[in-house]
Amino acid sequence: MPSNLVFLDPDNPYKHYNKSYLDKYLKDLIEIKSDSKNNYTYSNLGFAILGYTLGLSQNKEFEQLLQERVLDKYGMKQSYTRICHISNNLVAGLNANGDTTPNWQFNIFFGAGGVLSTTEDLSKFAKAQFDSQHSELALTQKPTFTVNETLKLGLGWHILKTQNGKELLTHNGGTGGYSSSMLVNVAEQTAVIILSNVSAFHQKVSNIEELSFDLYSFLPLNLK
Repeated sequence: MPSNLVFLDPDNPYKHYNKSYLDKYLKDLIEIKSDSKNNYTYSNLGFAILGYTLGLSQNKEFEQLLQERVLDKYGMKQSYTRICHISNNLVAGLNANGDTTPNWQFNIFFGAGGVLSTTEDLSKFAKAQFDSQHSELALTQKPTFTVNETLKLGLGWHILKTQNGKELLTHNGGTGGYSSSMLVNVAEQTAVIILSNVSAFHQKVSNIEELSFDLYSFLPLNLK
């Protein structure tokens, strides 16, 4: 996280972190660790900067770029970049105690997790991964960094090698009110998607990702 991120609102931690804060961090405060080149650390800040700079490169807000290049392209009509567009279809998020909690507003951190979607729309995104004509998605499936024998990194994906030698694209996510997990096997054209209103801070949140792997283990048996 950037060193000048102050959690003014614990229920909405990114709400007040805007462009001015990020610019200040990048110009005056950022520190690059000398031993970080060959190490793997997941970074919400990295994805926030990626989304922000992609928008700058195209002279557009990142949300608009995402709408045009991803949501519209793959027919994801139930995915949104702003909560005001959802109407009454939003499942309320729950905090670690099971009480309703506000949806996080990501501001300049939008690239790190601001999209609101459904399992149906994410199924469309998974199917697009299976289509070799989508060369832009094939690019995201190629390893760019090797962590160890079982884990590599693609563009936005963890590439996991299972015990029986299969390759899975995986990613999970979480906010104060929700947690999710998605697994994609491009070779077998199968996927598992779980969206839940279990808080990322719930003591048993790891069950969500574990459940996605459990469900995946049944897919080949059920489909063949």
